[in-house]
Amino acid sequence: MSIITKFSNLTEIAQHIRKDLIGDHRPMKDLVLLFAHNASGKTRLSMEFKQIGKTFDADGNVTSRDTLYFNAFTEDLFSWNNDLENDTERELKLNSDSAFFDGLRELNLNSKIESFLNNYVDLKFDINYDTSTVTFSRSIIVEGNEQTIPNIKISRGEETLFIWCFFLAICQLAIDEDPAYSWVKYIYVDDPISSLDENNAIAIACDLANLLTKKDNNGKFEMSIKTVISTHHSLFFNVLCNEFGRKVKNKKYFLHNKGVNGYSLQDTNDTPFFHHIATLSELKNIVEKQDSDNPPKIYTYHFNALRSILEKTATFFGHDKIDECIYGLEDEVLFDRALQLFSHGKYSIFDPVEMSDDSKDLFIRIFNGFTTKYDFYFPQIFNNDTQTETTA
Repeated sequence: MSIITKFSNLTEIAQHIRKDLIGDHRPMKDLVLLFAHNASGKTRLSMEFKQIGKTFDADGNVTSRDTLYFNAFTEDLFSWNNDLENDTERELKLNSDSAFFDGLRELNLNSKIESFLNNYVDLKFDINYDTSTVTFSRSIIVEGNEQTIPNIKISRGEETLFIWCFFLAICQLAIDEDPAYSWVKYIYVDDPISSLDENNAIAIACDLANLLTKKDNNGKFEMSIKTVISTHHSLFFNVLCNEFGRKVKNKKYFLHNKGVNGYSLQDTNDTPFFHHIATLSELKNIVEKQDSDNPPKIYTYHFNALRSILEKTATFFGHDKIDECIYGLEDEVLFDRALQLFSHGKYSIFDPVEMSDDSKDLFIRIFNGFTTKYDFYFPQIFNNDTQTETTA
């Protein structure tokens, strides 16, 4: 049985995570892994965590900070000048007003960034510290001779990788205790894998684990700097869990956004696996609570969700049609017609329509028949039968 802790806002969650990392009335952890779906508040949580670590003077100016972070705001510090007039001098601009780039000229990050970037793509770059710009080039072979194409516009995925490697280079400076980053007490990474394929997602997770862990004099792994990593990407999260595993003292959470009811953190030893399991778990909870005094409503769009799961199941088993997933069930013909009728309607989660009682009964029968035929395992991370705590 896992524990769900309720919070009224993200600041409370950030404080809770900091207590995990310092061991405030609980076992101290070196790493917190956080899984949450999009729009759950992950990025805002990273900013709250960062904000708590700042101190200010009487005029409101920041006098110290303790968190080096990567999130969507970090990526926004980089923008393209595409030279629309001549279409030749394309360059990536750095927002030099940000403290993120303080002291870059003295640090000369080119070689450090290159050592990370070479693990992912074959790409050359040059940072102009006077103009705060980056230009890219690529080598190609033409008739047996190597040629360089300058001032290229790189892909979105390559740009993401470059920015990520830029961040890793700064992390390396903090780990090496460079005076310029002696203030870094925590590293917070939020979803670094947008616009990347699964191979790069796996590589980034593995490289991040290698960067952040080291062996002590006794040959045991330890974190170089206490770290929080949050993501919506199930594969990335799974690889992180496997890579860090038992190497370091860690805590894993599933973040739930409860809307007007605030947020909750579900303490879990499970990994989130795939989204279809999460969706199926939500439907399972709805179906199982229909006999309660206050059952949740079943809407027409739930048929869309159920059909989507059947399609994934059919594809997994090599079937052309979803009716194979309900073959052999009692009333299989009726079930197939219902799935076709309801799931092809224009039902939206933004304009929900509650099912009639007959349709609810049909939906429940289809769901129960399907989940009886295929014995899905539901990780405890999706289980609502949990012990609940509320923060003071």
